[in-house]
Amino acid sequence: VQLEESGGGLVQPGGSLRLSCAASGRIFGIVAMGWHRQVPGKERELVATITSGGGANYADSVKGRFTISRDNAKNTVYLQMNSLKPDDTAVYYCKADQALVGGVYTYWGQGTQVTVPS
Repeated sequence: VQLEESGGGLVQPGGSLRLSCAASGRIFGIVAMGWHRQVPGKERELVATITSGGGANYADSVKGRFTISRDNAKNTVYLQMNSLKPDDTAVYYCKADQALVGGVYTYWGQGTQVTVPS
């Protein structure tokens, strides 16, 4: 499974960005996709996830501001980020979990930088 992210960039506080992550390759069995983020010196943290059935989960820090969605026909997951704050500055990584007979396998994208200046 390959994950290709796009949509990061520089945005002023209060602005919006939409991240996209397209999955390709042997994508059969992907049960969940999502976004994590990381800043230097800190652990990678969950932002939002969505299951193949559409169930979504969010970090408390982004609830009400971020919305995750997926287009199963395009094998793509989106993260709409509104009311961005400087604390949202991070590298955002797309993640996919694939359930196969041998177990669950996790894949990561290369990351996309989101910068919200203070």
